[in-house]
Amino acid sequence: MSVSALVAHRVSRLQKGTPFTIEGFYALGSVTSVQKAMSRLAQEGTVVRVAKGIYARPKPLKSFPSIQTSATAEEVAWSWARNHNYALVPQGLEEAYRLGLQTQAPVKTVFWSSGPSREFKVGNQQVVVKHTAHSKLRWANKPEGAFYRALLVLSAEHTPLQHLKAALKRLNLTSNEVIPVIRKLKLQPTLISWQNKLTMLESELLS
Repeated sequence: MSVSALVAHRVSRLQKGTPFTIEGFYALGSVTSVQKAMSRLAQEGTVVRVAKGIYARPKPLKSFPSIQTSATAEEVAWSWARNHNYALVPQGLEEAYRLGLQTQAPVKTVFWSSGPSREFKVGNQQVVVKHTAHSKLRWANKPEGAFYRALLVLSAEHTPLQHLKAALKRLNLTSNEVIPVIRKLKLQPTLISWQNKLTMLESELLS
């Protein structure tokens, strides 16, 4: 089977709308031949190039099946991070908004990452990825990570205890998990300004 046929066959087995990298196809032949095969599929409309080296099979829009859509800018960013083994997390302002610690949604979708800073654009969608210190990426996929990143961008002095308690509830932690999370955060040097407030929160929850 030719490289072109091998590439087309593998692409046909991928889920529509889910981004994938061309690098995952290089084992099928030479880099040049795989790139030519993917370029041909893009010209035919079988795949859509959503970013450099990243493609997706178009999928019909649920409400308008005649309209084909590709991956979102956010999905492309996640695919890029997975492919390069980069950590990727919502920025602190986004986490604060999701947890109800601030009422204004961020104007742009911004992620913090261990990888290089870059932007992903798909149609009118734009996602900004900013390289940041590893200290801000702790507990990337855990509830305490979301709470931690929110605190990094907020003022302890101007954040009421009741708001923190409400945010903890949004994390869906069990009663046995809440106190250990607070104590874990108290040990972080980056949250030194939050020590007193976190201690007060711990005492109130234990009372």
